Amino acid sequence: MPVGLVILLLLIGLPLLEIAVFVQVGGEIGALATILLTVATALAGTIMLRLQGLSLLMRMRGEMDAGRVPGEDMMQGALMVVASLLLLIPGFVTDAVGLLLFVPPLRAAIARVAIRNARVTVVQAERRGRAGEPVVDLDADEWADVDRNRRPRDDGSPWITDDRPDTDDPSGPRSQPRD
Repeated sequence: MPVGLVILLLLIGLPLLEIAVFVQVGGEIGALATILLTVATALAGTIMLRLQGLSLLMRMRGEMDAGRVPGEDMMQGALMVVASLLLLIPGFVTDAVGLLLFVPPLRAAIARVAIRNARVTVVQAERRGRAGEPVVDLDADEWADVDRNRRPRDDGSPWITDDRPDTDDPSGPRSQPRD
């Protein structure tokens, strides 16, 4: 099934499903109780994120201190954020999925599956200029030419200022030659 079709079905189907469940629950327990239950699940999601998120951050820090990449913990953290968002969205279907994602063994299993199926590409884009110095890439409006008499030395060493007159400045050179 194409990804676009799945997204379209979710965008149309999920709100319709949530409305149908709201109507069913509201008919059984009443409108006020339904609203209070929705608010309670949002608060529960916030509290659970705070409690479980802190312990997860401590585990991640321990992994990084040991020199390991906390891949599964990072994935679990992302799933906890998704769970919290699902609990904040009004609706019982999203609340049920959000609560399930807060169950640590289930969340760990989902994280392992996601990591196993993930394709990671590491890109190291470090450009170096002359003599191993880092290159600073700026647009034309992000810099200004302060001293037009500066030029690189012929041997590739740092910049020098010479006594060549500046074509834009009729008063002549702004500094004395350095050697």
